[in-house]
Amino acid sequence: MTMPLLIDVALSLLRARGRQTLVAATGVTFSVTMFIALLSFMSGLNQMLDGLVLYRTPHVRLYNELKPASRQPIDRYTRHRRQHNFIRSIKPRRELPRIRNSAAVMAAIRRDPRVRGVAPKVQTQVFYNVGTLTLNGTISGIEVEQEAALFAFADYVVAGHYQGLRTVPNSIVLGKGAADLMLVGVGDVVQLTTSRGEQVQLKVVGLFQSGLLDIDKVQSYTSLATAQKLLGESNTYVTDLQVKLHDLAQAPAVAREYRRLYEVQALDIQTANAEFETGTFIRTLISYAVGITLLTVAGFGIYNILNMMIYEKMDTIAILKAVGFSGRDVRRVFLLVAAAIGVFGGVVGLLCGLSLSAVIGQLPFEATSLPAVHTYPIDYNPAFYLIGGVFSLATSLLAGYFPARKASRIDPVIIIRGK
Repeated sequence: MTMPLLIDVALSLLRARGRQTLVAATGVTFSVTMFIALLSFMSGLNQMLDGLVLYRTPHVRLYNELKPASRQPIDRYTRHRRQHNFIRSIKPRRELPRIRNSAAVMAAIRRDPRVRGVAPKVQTQVFYNVGTLTLNGTISGIEVEQEAALFAFADYVVAGHYQGLRTVPNSIVLGKGAADLMLVGVGDVVQLTTSRGEQVQLKVVGLFQSGLLDIDKVQSYTSLATAQKLLGESNTYVTDLQVKLHDLAQAPAVAREYRRLYEVQALDIQTANAEFETGTFIRTLISYAVGITLLTVAGFGIYNILNMMIYEKMDTIAILKAVGFSGRDVRRVFLLVAAAIGVFGGVVGLLCGLSLSAVIGQLPFEATSLPAVHTYPIDYNPAFYLIGGVFSLATSLLAGYFPARKASRIDPVIIIRGK
C-alpha cells in the first residue's frame, strides 16, 4: 500500500483512541521535559562548581618547592661500591623558593602558541595583627591585569575595586573571612607581620570572597611589587608562574615539557583536581541515568496502550487484511502510530523543557559564599535537546515494534469467523 494511505489509517486509529493517545504522548512529554530540565540544571551546577575551583586554577603551575637533593654527596663516593649508605633527617639546601630567570621563562612561555596567557605570582606567609592577637594569613602578590584576564579575579572582589592594588601604594585586597574577623572594611588600614618579623601597614582597597570560607579567612592579595617588598626581594623575585592554555586537555603534556625545559616543578590541573573532576563525572552520569529511566518508563506506557489498541481493534485489522493490506502494511501502520506519539510528545517535551529551564534560570539564588552567582545555574546545551529528541523517538519506535509485529500476524479468517 502507498504511504499516504498508511498514514491516513494511522491517523484514524489515533483519533479513535484519542484519550489513550493523549495519555501516552503526555508521558513522553513529561519524561522529555524532566530530562531536559534535569540535565540543564545539573550541567549548569557542574559549570558553577568548576568555576569555583577549576577556572580559578592555572592549567599548569610552575614553582620550586624546597626539598632535599635526590643525590646526596655521599652517593658520589664510589671507592667502595658494595657499601650501603643510610641517611636520616636530611635537610634541604638553604635556597629561596624562587623561579630562576623568571623573566626569560615567562617570555619563552608567552611565545608558545598553546598558551593563552601567563601570570606571575609571589606567595608569602604573614600574620595579621589584631590588637594583641595574631591570625595566620597568606598573601599572593599578583599582576592585577593578568590575574583579572586569566582567572576572573574581578568577579570575586565583593567590595572596593581590584584596580586599587595597581594605583594605591602598599594596598591589599583582604579576604572577606579575615576582614570579618578583624572588623575592617574598605579604606581601613591593617597591620601585619612578615616572615622576616617586620611589621607593615597596608590599606584595604577591596574585599575578596572565593566561596570557600577556609580560604577567605587566610588568603589576601597585593600587587607583585608590594609582595616583593614584604619579602625584601628584588622585582625579579617570583615563586609561581600560572599558565593558562587554549586547550585544557594539553595540560599534562605541557607540564611534563616545561618541567624538563626549565628545571622547575610543574603541576597540571588534571593532577591537582582529579577528585573534583571525578565528582563532576558522577553527577553528570546520575543525571543521564535518571533522564533515560524516565524516557524508558514512558516507552512502557506506549507499549501498553498499543497492545490495548490492537486488542480492541482486531476487527479493524482483520478488515484491513481482508481488503488487501499485507502483514507488513499493518506493522507499518502501528509503527507510524508509535512514531506519531513519540514525535508529538517529544517536540512538546522539548519546548516545555526549555521553558522550565528558563524559569529555573530566573529564580533568585543568593548565597554569601557565591558572590558571582545570583540565579540558579542553567546550561542551554543544544546537545541535551538533540539527545532528548532522538531518544524519545527511538523509545517510542522500540515500544511500538512488538505490538506492531503482533498485529501483523493476526489471521483475518479466524477473527471474522469468530464474529
